[in-house]
Parts: sequence; structure tokens; C-alpha cells
Amino acid sequence: MDFIRINLVVFCMILLFLQSKAQGQEQLQDVFTASYQLEIDGEYTKAINKLKVIYSEESYEVNLRLGWLHYLSGLFTESAPYYEKCILLKPLSIEARLGLVYPASSMGNWTHVEKMYNEILEIDPENSLVNYRMGLIHYGREEYQKAFWFFEKVVNHYPFDYDSVIMLAWTNYRLGKIREAKVLFQKALLIQPGDESALSGLELIK
Repeated sequence: MDFIRINLVVFCMILLFLQSKAQGQEQLQDVFTASYQLEIDGEYTKAINKLKVIYSEESYEVNLRLGWLHYLSGLFTESAPYYEKCILLKPLSIEARLGLVYPASSMGNWTHVEKMYNEILEIDPENSLVNYRMGLIHYGREEYQKAFWFFEKVVNHYPFDYDSVIMLAWTNYRLGKIREAKVLFQKALLIQPGDESALSGLELIK
């Protein structure tokens, strides 16, 4: 009989735990739903306050959402720590690092932006978005050989992507690879007929 009573107590405890967890999950969903609507309405502060009621340092999802909402509010300094917390919670998270780029770039912290991009490429060397952005960074610095390496990688994966093709064309032009540049400018015109950048490049080559 004692054994039956003990099992009954354990069962009741488990049942209460599961009910509490289900209620907590339902509350979490309600808060997230409300925060999305407030974001759509441009009520970022109210959305932040909604989430802070259920804030947990161990919740990746809540921290990620708060990072985004603080960024939208223009609170860049406050936004960054939430994304950094996400990276601690999920060390392989690419989305958290991309999120951290938003406040970092808004504050002009380009060293940190590049650090995040390099970390992402360590996790995912073929990440096309980050390879493209790294290409832009090096192109802006007139480091054309490095830019070429990044843009070529993206174009190899997405041969008909206008942004990558036109940048690879200009990079080839800057490197003095005129034949390759011409081919890519012409390809850019197939993707985006009448494109001014491609036409300008072809005019320079004549």
C-alpha cells in the first residue's frame, strides 16, 4: 500500500509539473504573439516591456527578440548584450551573430562587424551572404584580390545572382582582368537588362 501511495504522489507531482510547463509555454506564445503585433504597429517599447515580464537569461528566443526590438528602437548599445547572450547560449548560432551586426554597424563598430563575419565563416565557410559582405568590405578598402576571393565563391554558388556577378565584374576590372570583366558585365546585362553599372563597365573597357 505504501508503494502505491508513493507512486501516486510521484504521478501527481509529474502531472502538476507538466501542467505548469504547458501553462508557461502558452503564456510564452501569447507574449510573443503580442510582441509581433506591437512591432508591426511600431510600438517597440511596448513590445520590449511585454517580453521583459517573462524574461529569462536562459531563453535564447527571448534574448534574440529583445536584441532585435532594442535595435529597432534605436537603442543600439542596449541591443548588443542580448545578441551576445544568445551567442553564449548557442555558440554555433549564425543568426545571433548576424543580429549583432545590426547594432554594431549602426554604432560604426566595423571591427566587431568583421569579427562576427569571420566567426560565421568559421562555422559556415560557404555562407553566401557573409562571403558577399566580406567581399564588399575588402572592395571598399581597395583590397581587390581579397574581394575577388569572396565574390568568386558566391558567384560559383549563385552564377545568376546580379549583385555578386556585378561586383565580381568590377573586381576583375580593378585587377586588370579585362576579358573576365567583360564576360561578367555582359552576364549582368542578361540578369538585369539595361543595367547602368554593367553598361558603364563595358564602356570603360572599349
